[in-house]
Amino acid sequence: MFFPEDRVRVWLYAHPTDMRKQFDGLAALARNQLDEDPMSGHLFVFINRRRTYMKVLYFDRGGYCLWCKRLEQGQFNYNAQRGEKQALSWTDLKLLLDGVEVQKSRQFKRYQHPSAKAPRYNAAHG
Repeated sequence: MFFPEDRVRVWLYAHPTDMRKQFDGLAALARNQLDEDPMSGHLFVFINRRRTYMKVLYFDRGGYCLWCKRLEQGQFNYNAQRGEKQALSWTDLKLLLDGVEVQKSRQFKRYQHPSAKAPRYNAAHG
């Protein structure tokens, strides 16, 4: 399992992805469709049409890393919104991996140091 740093962003590609793509194909999607630098160290999440397979691409110390998960039962649940990319927090990614769908929960404000701010995605409020 990977352990991202606080400043690492997580980007979900909202369109279904052909899971035959490997390092170069997914890096090209990150660059061309998400308008992000795939060598930035950020995490790029791709899910297939049936929502049963996920790949996470990231760049670490001179090379690409690819983490995959295939579900034997069930689906990855996420709210696909307009646009091609969605920012996820590290917690959102863990919930997505664990099959927890957060729709009608309320998250109260908490102090967050200005240098540690990460993008937030709130499924309940889009």
